[in-house]
Amino acid sequence: MYGTGDENKDRMIKIVDTTLRDGEETAGVVFSLQEKIGIARVLDKLGVDEIEAGIPVMGGEELRAIKEIVGLNLRAVIMAWNRAVIKDIDASLECGVSAVSISIPSSDIHIKHKLGKNRAWVLTNLQKCVDYAKSRGLYVCASAEDASRADAVFLLEFAQAAREAGADRFRFCDTVGVLAPSSVFDRIKTIRHTVNIPIEVHMHNDFGMATANIIAGIEGGADFANVTINGLGERAGNAALEEVVMVLKYVKGYETRVNMNRLKSASEYVEKASGREVHPGKPIVGSSIFTHESGVHVAAILKNNKTYEAFPPEEVGLIRQIVIGKYSGIDAVIQKFSEYSIEISEKQAAAIMRYVKLKVIKLKRSLFDKELVSIYYDHIRKKGRG
Repeated sequence: MYGTGDENKDRMIKIVDTTLRDGEETAGVVFSLQEKIGIARVLDKLGVDEIEAGIPVMGGEELRAIKEIVGLNLRAVIMAWNRAVIKDIDASLECGVSAVSISIPSSDIHIKHKLGKNRAWVLTNLQKCVDYAKSRGLYVCASAEDASRADAVFLLEFAQAAREAGADRFRFCDTVGVLAPSSVFDRIKTIRHTVNIPIEVHMHNDFGMATANIIAGIEGGADFANVTINGLGERAGNAALEEVVMVLKYVKGYETRVNMNRLKSASEYVEKASGREVHPGKPIVGSSIFTHESGVHVAAILKNNKTYEAFPPEEVGLIRQIVIGKYSGIDAVIQKFSEYSIEISEKQAAAIMRYVKLKVIKLKRSLFDKELVSIYYDHIRKKGRG
């Protein structure tokens, strides 16, 4: 086994993907109708439990896309996002979704400066909209926007009000990504122990802690993780689905229904549709994360892959690559030539590496295989070294 976390193997965490809603709120990202349908299909095949498909009250193509996604009859639950406004819920009902997220600010800064209201108004309006949605047969997630900056006592009142109105779960939103994992754990644990309602965690990545915060929230008692493919989202984005599910499996030992070997293809599909390039070093799905150059690392990997790999590349649809560069060793060179059925000695490999180091410093990159083979033919075989 690659990972170490197996103490939570019987706990199933549900994955709620919001690539089509919060992901598309990334500045400059717009999905076409066919891309939205394609992403929904990809997410369903990936195995996510719920797809937050968009905002019906926007109307036009947004409304049409959500209706068409509902019409696909996917295994995943299709959810629509709403403000705490009756007409938003009516638009969701028109789409035929079975679940809605009803979002309303919970922090004083949002309540005062965004809404121009007070806490009492928030609770009253929340309950009115939750009751309205439930009376029409919808599954309801009551979403506390900016929960991370809300007064702790008021947030408990918010969650309690949602539960009393019939909400099926409570969404804790770290809207501007300001919490540390320890704080997330404490707050989710308190809500879970105080209010008898399932919890979902939605984390932004402004300080680079979104994935860690999702995991902390789950450790604190949340059972739903709200994520996006490739971490798309406003500003620095959201917690990345691929990172969250792999940490849950390999680090914490939790179960999800996600089919891990589809992660790379899902990432590539969303990368193309969004026009947002995935960095080669991106955790889990980056093209270079199983690319090895260091001589010490390669020598160890050739003996046992687990020495420098946290999980097997095929798990997420990637392959292992050994490249030859400045820090390569003779074991890597011998292995690389064996891939082309060329047998070389350690002495020849050492000679090749002397030429390699000169060339990579000049080019400022590792070598392509054909460049490496050219060194062999130009400087080793032609001169009869060995």
